[in-house]
Amino acid sequence: MRSLTQFTEPLRDWAPLPIRLIVGYGFMAHGFAKLTRGPDTFAVVLHTLGVPMPEVAAWVTTAVEILGGASVFAGLLIPIASIPLAVVLLTALFTIHLPYGFFSVKLVQVTESGTKFGPVGYEILLLYLGGLATLTFGGAGRLSLDRWIEKARLRAMQLSPGSGVSPRTL
Repeated sequence: MRSLTQFTEPLRDWAPLPIRLIVGYGFMAHGFAKLTRGPDTFAVVLHTLGVPMPEVAAWVTTAVEILGGASVFAGLLIPIASIPLAVVLLTALFTIHLPYGFFSVKLVQVTESGTKFGPVGYEILLLYLGGLATLTFGGAGRLSLDRWIEKARLRAMQLSPGSGVSPRTL
C-alpha cells in the first residue's frame, strides 16, 4: 500500500501557488479599489484616524498594495515585498480592526430587505500575514518569476568557463 507522502510529494512544490494567487490578487484588488475611488477618499479615512500626512500615506498604501500584490502574485521578491505589505496589514489591524475582535463576519440581523453584518474583525488580516510568512519562509514555488530567474542564472553560470557547474547538476 502506498503512503500518502508518495502522492503528495510531487505536488509539494506547487503548494505555494494558490496562496500566492489569492494573497497577491487580494492586495491588488484592495489597492485598485483605493485607486478607483481616488486615494483622496482614503486619505479622509486616514486623517480621521490621526495618521500623519494622510494624503501621502494614502498614495503609499495604494502603491504598496498594487505593486506588492503584483509581486506576490508573480512570485517575485516575496521576502522583500512582504515587509511593506505586513506594515500595511499591521497598521490596519491596530488602527481599525482590533477593537472589533477576531471574526471577520459578524451577522447582526436578517430581515426581509437582506442580511446586515457588523464591523470587520482582524481574522482576514491574520490570514494574509500567515500567507505572507508562509511564502517568505517557504519560497514562491513553481511558476514563479523567482524560480525562472534562478534557472536563468544557473544556465548563465553553466555557460561561463570555469564555473564548475555541469549540465547534470542543473
